[in-house]
Amino acid sequence: MKKNTVAFMYDFDETLSYGYMQDHALIPLLGYNVSEFWAEVNQYGRDNNMDNVLAYMHKIVQVANEKKIKIDKKVMFNLAKGIHYFDGVLEWFDRINEFGKQLNLNIEHYIISSGMKEIIEGTEIYSKFKNIFACSYVYDKEGNPIWPCQAVNYTNKTQYLFRIRKNQMDDLNNTVGVNELIEEEEKLPYKNMFYFGDGMTDIPCMKLLKQKGGNSFAVYSPISQKAKNTAIKLYKDKRVNYFAPADYTENSKLDKIVKSLLIKLSEDFKIANEVNN
Repeated sequence: MKKNTVAFMYDFDETLSYGYMQDHALIPLLGYNVSEFWAEVNQYGRDNNMDNVLAYMHKIVQVANEKKIKIDKKVMFNLAKGIHYFDGVLEWFDRINEFGKQLNLNIEHYIISSGMKEIIEGTEIYSKFKNIFACSYVYDKEGNPIWPCQAVNYTNKTQYLFRIRKNQMDDLNNTVGVNELIEEEEKLPYKNMFYFGDGMTDIPCMKLLKQKGGNSFAVYSPISQKAKNTAIKLYKDKRVNYFAPADYTENSKLDKIVKSLLIKLSEDFKIANEVNN
């Protein structure tokens, strides 16, 4: 991986968009109100000492089967239409890529989310990402989801940081390659890695990058004091490098911090080239 590559990694729900992607259309499709659905998921998880991500994935399939509701990939894809993004998100990727290009930096974007890959694939920003790591299902011949294919929770999110860093992203069934010893110069430097998240489930990724010299951001909904308090706490607890409103417009606080870091990274890159040539 080229040393002028920069990886921007994002959680999705409440980092790029308001609320949870399941809330907008999937849960109503299943005949539930949002609070009722998540209450049942949480109780099912507690009753079975179960990972909450697996609990919600199971609940979706269980209810769909009981009510004979079709939720194949096409249905999931179309459920993305109700997602409401934070200001500037739709323009962010092309704009920041162009800024990076002017600095001789190649910015790549990734999703690492406990949300649903099949829904993310239906979003209008899907094409902006080099890879998406999120929860997904195995489907039967009729297209019905039958079992989790990938379940991304708060702790195993970190494996995808390492997969990106080692360029081991294509074969998720391969647990050997991601753990093989690779020379440091062949890996993406931690300082070239930026992680954007909103809360407690992002802490392992945030803290790992901060400790290793990378860049972690706690972003928060501009209309939620509770979300702001969470971001401030993450910063005060030294879990993240920076915190800012989830405002991706030009000249926002987040935009200015990211651009300053990219400029510094570009200067470091130039200095390293001068030293080594």
